[in-house]
Amino acid sequence: MAIPGFGEIAEQLRRSTVLIHSGGRGTGSGVIWSSDGTLVTNAHVVRSIRPTVQLWDGREFAATIHSRDSARDLAQLRINARGLPAASTTDSSQLRPGELAIAIGNPMGFVGALATGVIQGVGPLRGLGPHSWVQADVRLAPGNSGGPLADAQGRVVGINTMVAGRLALAIPSNAVSDFLSAVPSDGRLGVTLHPAFIPRATGRGKTFGLVILEVESESPAAQASLLPGDILLGTEEKCFASLEDLALALRGNGPRVLRLDFLRGDYRRIRRVSVQLGNPLPARSSVAA
Repeated sequence: MAIPGFGEIAEQLRRSTVLIHSGGRGTGSGVIWSSDGTLVTNAHVVRSIRPTVQLWDGREFAATIHSRDSARDLAQLRINARGLPAASTTDSSQLRPGELAIAIGNPMGFVGALATGVIQGVGPLRGLGPHSWVQADVRLAPGNSGGPLADAQGRVVGINTMVAGRLALAIPSNAVSDFLSAVPSDGRLGVTLHPAFIPRATGRGKTFGLVILEVESESPAAQASLLPGDILLGTEEKCFASLEDLALALRGNGPRVLRLDFLRGDYRRIRRVSVQLGNPLPARSSVAA
């Protein structure tokens, strides 16, 4: 069934979507959340301290990372620009299965690519923690991450994040609003993580861990000598059971030290490292024990 004005709706959504370059050859997408230069994307899209943002009209800006939540996979960027074509948003809790879904992004280098599908549901998914996801049968590809998922009126209902089976998963717009209104925290490690279950040293059962896939240069994790392949187990107070536990441990502002337990190679030996947060030192602040 044809939707009146669909071409104009899609074009406006394209103009509210940006291309993000953040280290290496990889690119991602983002959404202009407000006309004064506030952008939203996935935390995993932003892999460098100073990403570059390209607008629909070809202009490029150096962006700053204003806030970041690795557990929810969200990042707020700022660029020095005004009068931008901000996306309109709507209440994601009002979504119903069967509604039309529109995704815009930059997959595989194709800028402003459009895909359509149908909303399948909104809510938590087994294995992905307690958070809700907007689930849609929209085809996504690398480069779509961080871009908008919108309804038939072009109003953003979520931020496209990953694919699970044949479904596209997006962070609901209500969760994005909560993230933007939260008190900023300067706690970040500067790593890309993957949750996994690790065999216990005793050989009986498994334990939860966060495998470090990448470490940003000059980040708190790099200063603390953490390396790709290390597995974070928890803090000195408690073991991690989810990404959310790490996010809670990182919350706060100002200079402080977070002590993390981790594995490196030998599963029989738990190591500990002290990470300087809030005001990282210019030189390596500690060495992984």
